[in-house]
Amino acid sequence: MRLNDVVSTLDALLEPWRYKDYAPNGLQVEGRAEVGWIVTGVTASQALIEAAAVRGADAILVHHGYFWKGEDASISGMKRQRIRSLLQHDISLLAYHLPLDGHAEWGNNASLGRMLGFEAQGQAGEQGLLWHGQWPEGGDAARLNQHVSSILGRSALLLGRTGKPVRRVAWCTGGAQGFFADAISLGVDAFITGEASEQNYHMAMESDVAFIAAGHHATERYGIQSLGEHLMKSTGIKVEFIDINNPV
Repeated sequence: MRLNDVVSTLDALLEPWRYKDYAPNGLQVEGRAEVGWIVTGVTASQALIEAAAVRGADAILVHHGYFWKGEDASISGMKRQRIRSLLQHDISLLAYHLPLDGHAEWGNNASLGRMLGFEAQGQAGEQGLLWHGQWPEGGDAARLNQHVSSILGRSALLLGRTGKPVRRVAWCTGGAQGFFADAISLGVDAFITGEASEQNYHMAMESDVAFIAAGHHATERYGIQSLGEHLMKSTGIKVEFIDINNPV
């Protein structure tokens, strides 16, 4: 499949024009014109590039790419090495940030909700990125934290009252701790995201809404996998997910 057709297919699926984002979505670094093998991952780190090169992949598709707003625009240091490696191996880099967070079927939030067994009932917050719904299994906050930790394979951080009964939940993957106030306003019993900030502890205690931080990387592994599986089935391109572990 031609690279331009791959980009067009992904753009049509994810509709990046619907989002006000902090980095360019779509093709970020151009490699070879024909694509038969794509490696997917959360972040376009040097380790992921090297793993893709060893496999002979034609392109890398990630959630966290390059050229973020506010960063130094010069191609130097770590950025130079990463881009040099891509160009040396003629590997294309494609990245979708908020469009991958928000997609109703293959997005990070949709995929995490399925992994955790939540029943999604709506989207709220900035650009509709805060999801909310029911936890059918139910239990207290400690049980939910245990459930999240077990599914994601890492110890999640629980802030708030451990015995808080939980049925209604809100969630947003990655660094969405700033959405906690919006989640509280929805009347949920618990909020799950990737990272925590100092003020989240006090907000959890004073609102009696449990806050769970389960890891930025850990919560954002599933959207890119869902997208890759769909792309493989719909186009016939070989797609392989590589999980470069990140404890944050």
